[in-house]
Amino acid sequence: MSNPRLSYQTLSPEAYQGLSATKKALNKSSLGKTLVELVYLRISQINGCAYCLEMHTKSLRAAGVPDAKLDALAGWHASSHFDERERAALEWTESLVNVAQTHAPDKDFDAVKAHFSDTEMADLSFAIALMSAFNRLAIGMRQ
Repeated sequence: MSNPRLSYQTLSPEAYQGLSATKKALNKSSLGKTLVELVYLRISQINGCAYCLEMHTKSLRAAGVPDAKLDALAGWHASSHFDERERAALEWTESLVNVAQTHAPDKDFDAVKAHFSDTEMADLSFAIALMSAFNRLAIGMRQ
């Protein structure tokens, strides 16, 4: 990777602290840290953020998630390693990350609503938005 372009964390400390506070809040949500980290990892796969791929894979391994599950994440649609709740979350993740193409269709919203409370759906959507922002910062600033 090339040298960082800008130190966005120190140049915009209040904005960065806001993102960090959101991440801390989501880690305490009823979604569970493992599901949140799976979502973060899938977003980072889609966006191609090498820094985040390493960070979230390491976190999930430390949490005891089997390598086979991590290896199958990019192909979760065809994998037996994910339960229905995880599948709904991953579908919603892909829908929001690719919102310019998907427009977050009702079928994806309804699938996630079947497995998550309204609060959890809000938290999941914040998690998706947050990691999308972190990926864009890391990729754009060559972290």
